[in-house]
Amino acid sequence: MLVSAKEMLNKAREGKYSVGQFNINNLEWTKAILLTAQEQNSPVILGVSEGAGKYMCGYKTVVGMVKGMLEELGITVPVALHLDHGSYDGAKACIEAGFSSVMFDGSHYPIEENIEKTKELVAECEKLGLSIEAEVGSIGGEEDGVIGAGECADPNECKAIADLGVTMLAAGIGNIHGKYPENWAGLSFETLAAVKEKVGDMPLVLHGGTGIPEDMIKKAISLGVAKINVNTECQLAFQEATRKYIEDGKDKQGKGFDPRKLLAPGFEAIKETVKEKMELFGSVNKA
Repeated sequence: MLVSAKEMLNKAREGKYSVGQFNINNLEWTKAILLTAQEQNSPVILGVSEGAGKYMCGYKTVVGMVKGMLEELGITVPVALHLDHGSYDGAKACIEAGFSSVMFDGSHYPIEENIEKTKELVAECEKLGLSIEAEVGSIGGEEDGVIGAGECADPNECKAIADLGVTMLAAGIGNIHGKYPENWAGLSFETLAAVKEKVGDMPLVLHGGTGIPEDMIKKAISLGVAKINVNTECQLAFQEATRKYIEDGKDKQGKGFDPRKLLAPGFEAIKETVKEKMELFGSVNKA
């Protein structure tokens, strides 16, 4: 059964660990992440960007696939299905399709408009018992074509959004989506501490978890980050394993061309990556 992310994130914040949001792109991705969460006895959040939702034939298809897998694979750990960087219309569509959690990213709107739209979606999610994530201040890098430059959020704006009753808050603290450039200045822990002071116990979200050094991840968790998003790292692991399989000519041996065989090394690579992240975030055996 899908659950809201609220309880798992409050527990994570209190226990000083973080729950990983791993973005899904297809059946292999979803199955790899769910099996790893079960094996590690860890809560997990499946993230779906609007682009990935379209790619997988729409949000209803995603909900059907995830719910079917939970049942068929006998998954008992808490699983939230979450819209990542949702538009206002995207959030509405996911609520309707049966997601258990949504993110409304109004960070590109003037703060008044961000507040107004967030407020409306908070009321809707509360009615249905869903969790909702909001964002303040652009997070750098590229996420489905949305580009920002590792900016830092305004703590007062964070408070204004947190006070609307969102479940969790994504605040820019110099983090970037995708691969980090050579000249990246690192996370701004000053900003994180200032945001934490304003929003109190609100679970904070760190986007762009790929490539942030482990010591920074651990420090961010100690300062109230209860959810960390990982996407690019799983994609890179999948790509490397698939490339090796083909370069080794395995797709030309016997029935090596069968997509189930062709995608198997990438599937295992995702599982390995997710396991490493769960260990780093401290969510193993926290289900």
